[in-house]
Amino acid sequence: MTDHLETERVECPDCQALPGPDRSRVSYVKDGGGISETWHLHDCPGLAIMRIEWEEGSKRVREEEEWAQGVFPAAHERLRRAAAALPPGTAAQPFVDALAELVQAQADTTGFVTLPTWARILERHFPPDLPDINRTTE
Repeated sequence: MTDHLETERVECPDCQALPGPDRSRVSYVKDGGGISETWHLHDCPGLAIMRIEWEEGSKRVREEEEWAQGVFPAAHERLRRAAAALPPGTAAQPFVDALAELVQAQADTTGFVTLPTWARILERHFPPDLPDINRTTE
């Protein structure tokens, strides 16, 4: 069984283009389902502005990624040194250990640390309270 998403056509306020082979279509999936599409003429000012904004957004993402790649290793090393300087057995130790392991997991990947990795790390440092099998109730 496949779900069919409704398509809502939104008219461009700048060019009022109808669908056609020589037109550009911009579509996206809306929150809650459904698809929105807008058709544009090749010289539509609204489409030109949209493309400029996409390019600028992409440029900002690339610049931010480059900056983070340059900053992350040194910040990661400062975190490691700070974690190593804490006396063992303090109340903050599980938090420090979990943070250090999560940051290391991020350092070891080129993408995002996945939810299963987060869950494994947090379970390791903050295990659920398991019942005491030696304790009996009357």
